[in-house]
Amino acid sequence: MLKEFKEFAMKGNLVDIAVGFVMGAAFKEVVSSFTGGIVSPLIGLLFNADFKDLKYVIEPGTLNEAGELAGEVAIMYGTFLTNVIDFIIVAFIMFLIVKGVNNMKKKEEPAPEAPAGPTQEELLADIRDLLKK
Repeated sequence: MLKEFKEFAMKGNLVDIAVGFVMGAAFKEVVSSFTGGIVSPLIGLLFNADFKDLKYVIEPGTLNEAGELAGEVAIMYGTFLTNVIDFIIVAFIMFLIVKGVNNMKKKEEPAPEAPAGPTQEELLADIRDLLKK
């Protein structure tokens, strides 16, 4: 059973998937920093606020003794929109990568076809000729 698992784990496709997953996770961090550090502030200029801090307050909270807001109920739509933008960027980049890989596969020359053997009629004619002898 252990041998079968090792063979399964070392198959090329599984290793490729694992590498892709790790690269995707790292790429997600790059996109998140791009969105949080560049895109969100630019969009935040439209709202005169930090984009991630945009929220719809349902019930305002009160300030406690430490000066912190407590008991506020709010919908954090700015964080949601930031995550949607992250997803769109990652999905678009993945689309471009897959499209590029597919284009590279199309350019590969197809394997030459195996030489065609004699047709059924030719084989039957040969058998007929051999039987005549």
